[in-house]
Order: sequence, then structure tokens, then C-alpha cells
Amino acid sequence: MSKKLLILPGDGIGPEVMAVVRRVIDWMDKRRGVSFDVEEGLVGGASIDAHGVPVTDEVVEKALAADAVLLGAVGGPKWDNLDFARKPERGLLRLRKDLELFANLRPAMCFDALVDASTLKPELVRGLDIMIVRELTGGVYFGEPRGIEDLGNGIRRGINTQVYTTPEIIRVARVAFELAGKRGGRLTSVEKANVMESGVLWREEVSKLGAEEYPDIALDHMYADNCAMQLVRAPKQFDVIVTDNLFGDILSDAAAMLTGSLGMLPSASLGAEENGRRRALYEPVHGSAPDIAGQDKANPMATLLSFSMALRYSFDLGGEADLIEGAVEDVLAAGLRTADIQEPGKPAVTTTAMADALIAALDKRTA
Repeated sequence: MSKKLLILPGDGIGPEVMAVVRRVIDWMDKRRGVSFDVEEGLVGGASIDAHGVPVTDEVVEKALAADAVLLGAVGGPKWDNLDFARKPERGLLRLRKDLELFANLRPAMCFDALVDASTLKPELVRGLDIMIVRELTGGVYFGEPRGIEDLGNGIRRGINTQVYTTPEIIRVARVAFELAGKRGGRLTSVEKANVMESGVLWREEVSKLGAEEYPDIALDHMYADNCAMQLVRAPKQFDVIVTDNLFGDILSDAAAMLTGSLGMLPSASLGAEENGRRRALYEPVHGSAPDIAGQDKANPMATLLSFSMALRYSFDLGGEADLIEGAVEDVLAAGLRTADIQEPGKPAVTTTAMADALIAALDKRTA
């Protein structure tokens, strides 16, 4: 079976962490007989520098044809002064929109070796395993009307519209219900139904779907502000959380820091399943970190774990995904840390050293 993988390293530390994934892909080809049809492309600032746009039509077409897209990171101060429509982040937003990637999966897992890296007490985060499902192509980030109006007399008004339809809510809720069924059987739907009509609709549609199609899933509802509080008060109460674009953006970053570092966390963005195939884009949660780019300091784990999610969700290679995740656990248990997860009084290792250790761990697990 052809496994078409499009790699978009992007900006900042993106090329460095993606190089580690390429090493693992080569290892899988040589040691496991698992090969991929790999292409590379430009996105973000790298595409702006080369082509004048944050992503080209050609790269979007390649993404549409691929079984999975793996992206590094986009953005940096070099492009901060560009018009909003030409900023590097618009390339990522276009990919999400054109590929119709409506469900963003953001796991927040705390590896045992990193319990002390969290800012919360160890007993609150040890064994933490939350999956946040964020609606990705609707809501306030895409709603119309939008823009900035000049009202005269030096007064301006910024407008963004929060809007959802029944199909948009149902399709992302269905993904969340299905995930909950494969995990702990619990789903928390998050909105602001107390002050927003879009939240009222969200709660009604999720409740109806749960009652009609997923009666075995324990569904509860929570306001977004309370959810933010509960994530730092008692995070292990959650199994799967489903929420809209704006609240998902905020809550998933809050949940990410429970684990100690954004450098450890992957994500997946999924589209609808058609003829047994689902468009998907995988990327680390962290940004482009331009302050350490090119210095061999970046943590490659989140990008590698994003590739592991691709193996699991796009290529039906759960065993290979387990192998990679086990190797990550082995490296962390051995005490290796990049600067973002460095333990006090202990040296940080380089990106290259972390990659070497990962390959060695994979070798040992398959010996």
C-alpha cells in the first residue's frame, strides 16, 4: 500500500525537529520494512521568502493528494510586519480550511519521567491523559462579518463573528464521542451557553447526538471558564473534552502546560472519512521558537509524537506508533532532557543527542 506523506518543515526550529522524524522514517524503512512515499514542501515564512505567499496552490494540491501531512512550525519576527493576509500563519489556516480539517485532537499526557516538570503538584498530574477535541474550521476565527471599521472621529471598531451550524457541531462531536468510546467512556462538552446563543445551540446539538447515537457515553456539559479552572484544580477528572475553535485554542494550551512543556505535545487535525480515507494534518503544539532556531537546542519529541499519531490514525500502524512512544518513554526515563524540560542542576542535551538516543532506544526495543 502506498503511504503518501507530505512533510512541511516550515520555519524556526521546524526544519530541525523534522530532521529527527526523517531519521526515524529512514530507520523504519531499514529495520521494519515500513516505507513511505515522502515529499517535502514549503509553508509559512519559508514559502513567503521563496514564493511571496504563505502557501502555494501547488503545495495545497500535494496536501490534498497525500494520506497525511506532517508540519513543523510557522512564523517568526522576520515576518511580523507583513499584512495580516500574508502572515506565515495564514498558510496553516489555508491548509486546515482547504483540507476541511474540522477536528483538532490535542492530547495532554504526562509522562512519568516528567511529573516534576509540571507546575502543578505531582499527585495532580501523575498519570494524566486527556484528549481535547477542538472544532477547527468554524467559529469566531472564520465567521463573517469580520474586519476593522473606521467610525470616524478617530474611533474604530473590530468585528469578529462567532457562528456555528448544526452540521459543524455534529461532525466534531461525533469524532469526540467515538474517541471517548475507545478511551474511558466519558465526554465533557464545553461552551458558554449561559451568555452565548452559539453555546446554547452547541449544547442542544451535542446532547441530542449523545442521546440518539451514543447512550453508553457519559456526557456532561461545562462552561468554558469553569473548565479552565477545573483543568488546574483537578485535571484528571477529564477524559475527552469537545469544544469550539476559540475555547479549544485556549483550553488545549492550558492543558498542555499541565504536562510540563509544549515541546512534548503532538496534535492531529482530521477531516471527514470518505471511502476509507481521512485527510489529516499532524503538527507539534509548540511554535517556531525563533530564539533557539539553528542552535541544536529544540525538543523533537512533540514532532515525533505527531508522526506517531499519523501512524496510528492515518496509516493504521498502531504497533509502530506504540514502538515510537515506548522509545520516547525510554529516553526520558534515562534522564535525557532538552533545555525546555531540563531538570535543575542537570545538563541539557542537544537535539542531535536526543535523536541519537531515540534511534538507540528503537534499536534496543526491536533487538
